[in-house]
Parts: sequence; C-alpha cells; structure tokens
Amino acid sequence: MAPSTHRMNSQASILAPRPNVAHHLAFDLHDPAAARDALTRLATLATGDKIVVGIGLSLVQVLGKSINGLRSHPQITSCGIDTPSTPRALWCWLRSDDGGELLFLCRKVEQLLAPAFRRAESQRLFLYTADHRDLSGYVDGTQNPTGEDAIQAALVSGQGKGMDGSSFVVLQQWQHHFKQLEAIEAGGPAKMDDVMGRTRVGDVELQNKPPSSHVARTDQDSFDPPAHILRCNMPWADDDLQGGVMFIAFGHSFRAFEVQWHRMLGLDDGITDALFRFTRPITGAYFWCPPVLNGKLDLRALGM
Repeated sequence: MAPSTHRMNSQASILAPRPNVAHHLAFDLHDPAAARDALTRLATLATGDKIVVGIGLSLVQVLGKSINGLRSHPQITSCGIDTPSTPRALWCWLRSDDGGELLFLCRKVEQLLAPAFRRAESQRLFLYTADHRDLSGYVDGTQNPTGEDAIQAALVSGQGKGMDGSSFVVLQQWQHHFKQLEAIEAGGPAKMDDVMGRTRVGDVELQNKPPSSHVARTDQDSFDPPAHILRCNMPWADDDLQGGVMFIAFGHSFRAFEVQWHRMLGLDDGITDALFRFTRPITGAYFWCPPVLNGKLDLRALGM
C-alpha cells in the first residue's frame, strides 16, 4: 500500500497544519468493564480534523490485546537529569480555530468517555506567532518532514489491516523556567543561539554550533538510519504565569524519538542537551493512534 493511501487511512489531524488553539486531555481508566462501550462512542466522533485519539498500553492490555511496538515511555536518570514517565490509558488532542467550539468539544469527549474514563490531565494549547515559535522565542519545527516524507515518518505501513495508517505518538509537557531563560539571555543573543544551535532572528542554523546545542543533539539526519519524526509542538500557559511547550511527535515507531532522546540525555557520549538549562519535561507518555475506516476509528487491532 502506497504512503498516500496510508494518509487516507490516518486520523486526519495528524498530518494537518497546527491549529490556532488546541486542548490536551489525558484520561485514566476508572471502570474497565465500560471501556469498550466508551471507545465505541468516541470512535464515531474522532474521525475528522478536530480530534486525535491515542490509546495507552494499559488500555490495550485491559482489552486483552497487544499492539506491536507500543510500550511505556521510559523513566530515565542521566547526568543529573531526571525524566518522568507518566503513562495514561487514553489521550485526546482536540483542535480548533475557535476557543468556544473547543470548550464544547472537550465537554463532549468527557461525556462520551464517562464513566469508564476519568480526566487526569487538561491543558490549553495555542500558537505563538505566525511562524510557530516556542515561548523561548525560537521557531519550532524548522526541520519537520513534509509531504510524502511526513507520511513515511509518521504513519505505520506494511503491518496489515487495522495497523496501516496508524501512528505512534510521544507526549511530553515541558515547563520552561523563565528566570533561567532570562539569565542566559542576559549574556547576549549569542548565548541563547548557542543553546539552540540556531539564530532566534532569521532562524538560521549555526555553522559552528556547540555539540551540546539542541540542534546538534537532535539532528535527524545525523543518525544511522536517519531519525525522522513529525513534530506538532504547541506552547502552553496556566493561570500562575507558568508555561512551556507540549511536545507532540508522531512516528511509525518510537525508534526515531528514542535515539534522539538518548542523545539529548547524554547516554551516547555524556554531553547533555543545553535545552535542559532552562526547561524540563514534567510528563512523558506513549500512545498508539488507530487508523480510520469507513468514517470512524478503526479499532480492529483492539478486537473491536
């Protein structure tokens, strides 16, 4: 099956441009006996360009099935950096260009999932500037694959009905420590550019970037084989004036993310990503995003 056909079978929002506003909802399983009915209800809603649904490992196991390649996000401690694993049973990424519509869509999802699932995480997301900048001020997603390359990076192929067109997604909520960011910026623009490996103004990759820079740590073509993922990151902020980025990365497996993650943490060479100087992940979870069939989520791989 050609990659373009897989696109037709995928949840449409995975490959769509990032919306102006979005909402991240993650759920724990409360009533296992009601899980199938709740998923069946959700499957009829999450087929267009408004929702991406991800299934966690614990939910797959409750249903008595297995998804090849699905596992839990690792909890890793390396070079003085602790990274969390916060698994959830179910994830929904709700998207819109209208905040009111998004509110009512979130409420609808919760109603459909009750009483089987209880909301464990809820976070409003948004775009910052027209060129998709992170709250650090740097463009986010410069080297994202596009077109057929994005399809090949993000979607499963060659695994048969119920799997082809699906995707694996990594979710990490990163909290920026703005005082630390401001301290770096106080040293002049070049200090922050060295952290990122790109210029804030003009978004140009540095010729002589430090090996600890974020670009050097995550250069997708520097791995063998190359490690391409489709990033759909969006900033977040709360009422306490805290903020950061929701890292959302789709892949045909977790391999590309994990090799980048290991290098960021210094597991390869002892050099940690300079990004950790001002930001840290506070959550970490893996999910499997089912394909779509006949206008609704294709849950055959889950025995539904």
